[in-house]
Amino acid sequence: EVRLVEFGGGLVQPGGSMRLSCVASGFTFSSYAMSWVRQAPGKGLEWVAARASGGSNTRYSDSVKGRFTISRDKANRTTYLQMSGLEPDDTAVYYCRLTTPWGDYWGQGTQVTVSS
Repeated sequence: EVRLVEFGGGLVQPGGSMRLSCVASGFTFSSYAMSWVRQAPGKGLEWVAARASGGSNTRYSDSVKGRFTISRDKANRTTYLQMSGLEPDDTAVYYCRLTTPWGDYWGQGTQVTVSS
Protein backbone atom coordinates (compact mmCIF):
# COMPACT_ATOMS: atom_id res chain seq x y z
CA GLU A 1 0.00 0.00 0.00
CA VAL A 2 1.33 3.42 -0.97
CA ARG A 3 1.70 5.75 1.99
CA LEU A 4 2.96 9.34 2.15
CA VAL A 5 3.32 11.10 5.50
CA GLU A 6 4.30 14.76 5.81
CA PHE A 7 6.12 16.31 8.75
CA GLY A 8 7.45 19.72 9.67
CA GLY A 9 4.64 22.24 9.41
CA GLY A 10 3.84 24.90 11.97
CA LEU A 11 3.96 28.62 12.61
CA VAL A 12 6.84 30.74 11.31
CA GLN A 13 7.42 34.48 11.14
CA PRO A 14 7.67 36.29 7.80
CA GLY A 15 11.17 35.98 6.41
CA GLY A 16 11.76 32.76 8.29
CA SER A 17 12.61 29.27 7.10
CA MET A 18 11.07 25.85 7.47
CA ARG A 19 11.70 22.37 6.12
CA LEU A 20 8.93 19.92 5.28
CA SER A 21 9.52 16.19 4.99
CA CYS A 22 7.49 13.52 3.22
CA VAL A 23 8.27 9.92 4.11
CA ALA A 24 7.18 7.37 1.52
CA SER A 25 6.46 3.66 1.68
CA GLY A 26 4.77 0.97 -0.37
CA PHE A 27 6.42 1.60 -3.73
CA THR A 28 9.83 1.84 -5.40
CA PHE A 29 10.78 5.33 -4.30
CA SER A 30 13.48 5.88 -6.89
CA SER A 31 11.19 5.10 -9.82
CA TYR A 32 8.74 7.99 -9.72
CA ALA A 33 8.63 11.76 -9.60
CA MET A 34 7.62 13.47 -6.37
CA SER A 35 6.14 16.92 -5.98
CA TRP A 36 4.73 19.36 -3.44
CA VAL A 37 1.33 20.98 -3.85
CA ARG A 38 -0.31 23.49 -1.52
CA GLN A 39 -3.77 24.85 -0.81
CA ALA A 40 -4.19 28.26 0.76
CA PRO A 41 -7.32 29.08 2.76
CA GLY A 42 -10.29 29.50 0.43
CA LYS A 43 -8.23 28.76 -2.69
CA GLY A 44 -7.61 25.85 -5.01
CA LEU A 45 -4.62 23.56 -5.24
CA GLU A 46 -1.36 25.15 -6.38
CA TRP A 47 1.54 23.09 -7.64
CA VAL A 48 4.77 24.24 -5.93
CA ALA A 49 7.74 22.08 -6.90
CA ALA A 50 8.67 18.74 -8.45
CA ARG A 51 11.70 16.54 -8.62
CA ALA A 52 12.19 13.78 -11.16
CA SER A 53 12.83 10.18 -10.21
CA GLY A 54 16.45 10.23 -11.31
CA GLY A 55 19.16 12.82 -11.55
CA SER A 56 18.58 16.34 -10.29
CA ASN A 57 15.84 17.58 -12.59
CA THR A 58 13.69 20.00 -10.57
CA ARG A 59 10.97 22.50 -11.40
CA TYR A 60 9.35 25.26 -9.37
CA SER A 61 6.36 27.52 -9.66
CA ASP A 62 7.17 31.16 -10.27
CA SER A 63 5.75 32.05 -6.86
CA VAL A 64 8.42 30.07 -4.98
CA LYS A 65 11.36 29.98 -7.39
CA GLY A 66 14.54 31.10 -5.67
CA ARG A 67 13.05 30.63 -2.20
CA PHE A 68 12.10 26.93 -2.04
CA THR A 69 14.23 23.85 -2.76
CA ILE A 70 12.93 20.33 -3.32
CA SER A 71 15.25 17.39 -2.69
CA ARG A 72 15.09 13.65 -2.26
CA ASP A 73 16.92 11.20 0.01
CA LYS A 74 16.64 7.76 -1.53
CA ALA A 75 18.14 5.96 1.47
CA ASN A 76 15.46 7.39 3.77
CA ARG A 77 12.70 7.40 1.16
CA THR A 78 12.06 11.04 1.97
CA THR A 79 11.27 14.09 -0.11
CA TYR A 80 12.04 17.47 1.39
CA LEU A 81 10.84 20.99 0.75
CA GLN A 82 13.22 23.58 2.18
CA MET A 83 11.45 26.92 2.37
CA SER A 84 13.12 30.25 3.04
CA GLY A 85 12.08 33.87 2.80
CA LEU A 86 8.59 32.81 3.80
CA GLU A 87 5.76 35.24 3.19
CA PRO A 88 2.19 35.38 4.53
CA ASP A 89 1.00 34.27 1.07
CA ASP A 90 2.85 30.99 1.62
CA THR A 91 0.34 30.09 4.33
CA ALA A 92 -1.31 26.87 3.20
CA VAL A 93 -1.69 23.17 3.74
CA TYR A 94 1.23 21.52 1.97
CA TYR A 95 0.83 18.08 0.41
CA CYS A 96 3.40 15.77 -1.11
CA ARG A 97 2.30 13.94 -4.20
CA LEU A 98 3.52 10.79 -5.91
CA THR A 99 2.93 10.61 -9.65
CA THR A 100 2.71 7.18 -11.26
CA PRO A 101 1.42 5.93 -14.64
CA TRP A 102 -1.71 4.63 -12.91
CA GLY A 103 -2.51 7.77 -10.89
CA ASP A 104 -1.47 10.18 -8.19
CA TYR A 105 -1.14 9.52 -4.47
CA TRP A 106 -1.29 12.19 -1.78
CA GLY A 107 -0.20 12.61 1.80
CA GLN A 108 -2.50 13.93 4.51
CA GLY A 109 -0.98 17.41 4.36
CA THR A 110 0.77 19.63 6.87
CA GLN A 111 -0.23 23.17 7.80
CA VAL A 112 2.26 25.98 7.33
CA THR A 113 1.28 29.36 8.74
CA VAL A 114 3.41 32.43 8.10
CA SER A 115 2.49 35.19 10.51
CA SER A 116 3.99 37.61 12.97
